[in-house]
Amino acid sequence: MTRTDGKARRTARRGISLLETAATVIVLAVAAPALLVTTRDAAIRRASMQQQIVARWLVCEKIEDVVADRHGRGWSYVAQGNYPAEPAIAGFGVYSRTTFIAETGPDLATPGTGYRRVTVTVSYPDAREGSKSFAVAVVLTNYDQ
Repeated sequence: MTRTDGKARRTARRGISLLETAATVIVLAVAAPALLVTTRDAAIRRASMQQQIVARWLVCEKIEDVVADRHGRGWSYVAQGNYPAEPAIAGFGVYSRTTFIAETGPDLATPGTGYRRVTVTVSYPDAREGSKSFAVAVVLTNYDQ
């Protein structure tokens, strides 16, 4: 229909065209894989962070045990032979823990007496990097209270 002033009458659009549908499908096809990869990476990072927290807790637990032994059982008990490697920690099967004790001098680098550097390392499998470890070292001294 035409109007008397010569302009065509516009009709209201109903529904969507085939071109709009195709464009939507193409945009979703390009965006969906990127969104899925991002979601997967976020889940892996979240799990990795939880593993790091557990590893830190296990390191602190062993250091507290060694410090308590120093004060409870005495200086002579804090020796490498009293802290064997733990290939599987009870309740935390994928984690392993080692304790290394080195007798040092005052500079904490050369062998000597009076200081013991205690290094606790926890290792665990990681979904992204294969294997990770977390280590903390403390220094104990031979003194009487």
